[in-house]
Amino acid sequence: MQVVTQHMTIDEVLALLHATRKKNLTPMQELVLRQAWKGQTYTGMAQEFHYDADYLKKAAAHLWHSLCELFEVPITKSNFRTTLEERSLTPEQKRVAIEFDRAIAQTRALEFPSGPVALNSPFYVARPEIEELIYTEISKPGSVTRIKAPSQMGKTSLMLRVLERVSRGSDRLVRVDFNQADNNTFDRLDRFLRWFCLAVGRQLQLPPRLEMYWDEEIGSKISCTLYFQGYLLEKISDPLVLVLHEVDRVFEYPAIASEFLPLLRSWYEEAKQVEIWQQLRLVVVHNTDIYIPLKLNQSPFNVGLPIQLPEFTASQVQDLADRHGLNWLESDRTEQLINMVGGHPYLVRLALYWLGRQEFTLEQLLKAAPTLAGIYRDRLRHLFTTLKKYPELEIALQQVVADPEGVALKPVVAYKLESMGLIRLDGNRCVPSCELYRLYFSEQLPSEESSVYRLQELEQENQELKLLCGTDHLTELVNRRGFDGKLDLIWQQSKEEKAPLSLILSDIDFFRIYNKTRGHKAGDECLCQVAGAICQEIHRPSDVVARYGGEEFAVLLPNTDAAGASYIAENIRRSVKALGIEREYQIGFPASTITVSLGVVSTIPGKKQSTDDLIQAAEEALHQSKQQGRDRVTLNSNLTPHRS
Repeated sequence: MQVVTQHMTIDEVLALLHATRKKNLTPMQELVLRQAWKGQTYTGMAQEFHYDADYLKKAAAHLWHSLCELFEVPITKSNFRTTLEERSLTPEQKRVAIEFDRAIAQTRALEFPSGPVALNSPFYVARPEIEELIYTEISKPGSVTRIKAPSQMGKTSLMLRVLERVSRGSDRLVRVDFNQADNNTFDRLDRFLRWFCLAVGRQLQLPPRLEMYWDEEIGSKISCTLYFQGYLLEKISDPLVLVLHEVDRVFEYPAIASEFLPLLRSWYEEAKQVEIWQQLRLVVVHNTDIYIPLKLNQSPFNVGLPIQLPEFTASQVQDLADRHGLNWLESDRTEQLINMVGGHPYLVRLALYWLGRQEFTLEQLLKAAPTLAGIYRDRLRHLFTTLKKYPELEIALQQVVADPEGVALKPVVAYKLESMGLIRLDGNRCVPSCELYRLYFSEQLPSEESSVYRLQELEQENQELKLLCGTDHLTELVNRRGFDGKLDLIWQQSKEEKAPLSLILSDIDFFRIYNKTRGHKAGDECLCQVAGAICQEIHRPSDVVARYGGEEFAVLLPNTDAAGASYIAENIRRSVKALGIEREYQIGFPASTITVSLGVVSTIPGKKQSTDDLIQAAEEALHQSKQQGRDRVTLNSNLTPHRS
């Protein structure tokens, strides 16, 4: 009877090396071994995979040494395959390789927790009571359901399950993601509401009919309402479930949010008396983190049924650990993890992912967790950066983590820290939401004594800033001195965030002649009218409009690129011209009414640039507008963005 000898394969070699080394093989090391097994030279590997040949040789030398120790025979690149292929695995080596392959198969099946959990994922933790509550509410005529929670609590994953169930019924389903809107969509309420109507109509497969319902005389909010009532809802026979996703984006534009959210509220109220509005069922999804920059002490949109997502329970964490191949049933490891991160879905899943991959032991993971070397470093760094922008919140959290009994905070401060997920309320006292945050922020935040000193410094800085940012007595805009101060602050912030910053300089064409022929009183009235026209085109609180000089105005636009700034500048030019301020002296004028010339520049502030460069570039663009006939916008594209 012929005995068949089972030769060793490269996969078995790799499995044994992986299983017996203190550190797993890197992708590059595995590549070297597989290519060497095929007889590939180092030079060939380097050319094909874009590595340095000497680097590959040095890395391979360690591999040959490991193989010699593992198989107890001399192994080099030249005899690698011939030596091992003729050998067969011992029973013990076979067992080790099989166990490692099983572990690898489990690891490859794991999902890194990033973004929503897919519908077919085995790692979604069902919340049947909440899901049923939402679905029941959606089925009610004219309902509004608000799904809110701090970031990474599972809002989108939950929403996907509810919507999948809705899609199986007869209701029409439309999902509007505000992250899909261009930045300039939020420039004006009229533009935003038109985009909103078109976005809903397209998903309903209805041709646009804005021109039939939009009326500037009655305003964009009534026009939008009429479009929904008289067209969109009228054209469909089934209830419309309208999901508004990433509403956080709208809150970044207070001028839009302050109009849009009350509009939604009015539709909710209309459903109580107008039958057609009962066909609309709204689902609003947003992070509670958006409350931080807002000056409020309650949710900015508080109608309908609020759904606040809770943390995972101990049994849910245990079940999720089982799905990650972790046998924790007979141990206290579930309790240890919850003691560190609470039941926060993302924090729990991230830990289980790395533990499932066997990259760390639980003890190693928990020890490093509250440090910048741990798996939570990105989230901790993000929270820390956010707190540094709001000193009052930073100082309040410092007090919370320093007192084991918890502290009483101002209601608004407590509300915002809770909205970030950093604290929980124990009666009237605030305590850290989990041990992870207590340990990390105890180390990173300043002492109470230095916090008090910092608060005093901030108050002094605020007073100095108020003095610096004076106003022009005629137009009530920021004056030149105030503009310079704001420019310095916004320039530094844009540099740190690597965000675009744009500047518009404008000059009233031949204003001195107008002022001389019409008189100073008429000239002052003209300046005020032009200032008003400019402000009418500026909608974000972060933007700065200043009287830069006698008849010059400046507009500072953070987080705005060249295209956006040019668009705003053109709108300013048209708005000033539309004022129709007539002038008697016509020779040399570009028009019979007052006009402005504008220069635009945009950059991403870098180390090799200064605010002087920005101003000079804008002045050059303004000069070109004047040279080319005035009453126009010129973009200076010579100020190249430099990324730090």
